[in-house]
Amino acid sequence: MIIYKIGPRGGLSKIRKGTFNNDEIFLVDDYKTLYLWYGNNTSEKAREIAFKKAEKLRKERKLSSPIQVNHQSKEYGSFLVIKDLLEKGTPVNQIKKERGELEIQIEDTLEFMEAGLELDLEGMITLKAHELFQEGKSYEELCTLLAQLQLFLLKGKATEKEIREKAREILKSSATYEELCWLISEIKILSEKNKHEF
Repeated sequence: MIIYKIGPRGGLSKIRKGTFNNDEIFLVDDYKTLYLWYGNNTSEKAREIAFKKAEKLRKERKLSSPIQVNHQSKEYGSFLVIKDLLEKGTPVNQIKKERGELEIQIEDTLEFMEAGLELDLEGMITLKAHELFQEGKSYEELCTLLAQLQLFLLKGKATEKEIREKAREILKSSATYEELCWLISEIKILSEKNKHEF
């Protein structure tokens, strides 16, 4: 995963973490989707330039997925975990590069384990996501759980009202059931690696 800060004239600066202030624009490349993030105080001209820069990169990379535009405080659920991790400065090489078509491919992971091989990050997330999927929680329960994890990363503790509001944002996103399982598992494992405890 790569994060760029986009200057007012469209210049790209590769950075290790994002501050996501209201006068900034960021472009996040997770190797499958390009995410644009606009701070509330950025101008229409700056946003237009940033979008053109993202569109150029998308064409160069021959990506089939559209650019996902996120506005400050109105981000999609699928972007929120990425944003939270980048604010914390999670090493980019620890973040899974690609999730395929967001289907939990447990068979390959089980074969890997049966062969006595150590699981990589992708395998660990796949196993945890599969276990969560098998629990059969409702979509709303997964949204609430993801909201709790995100808020814990941001501020340590959160009120029930804050959790409900965050869960409502996630519910409105385009995330699938399997994607929620994956995102929850991903943030738990990455947080464990960075010594966060939930």
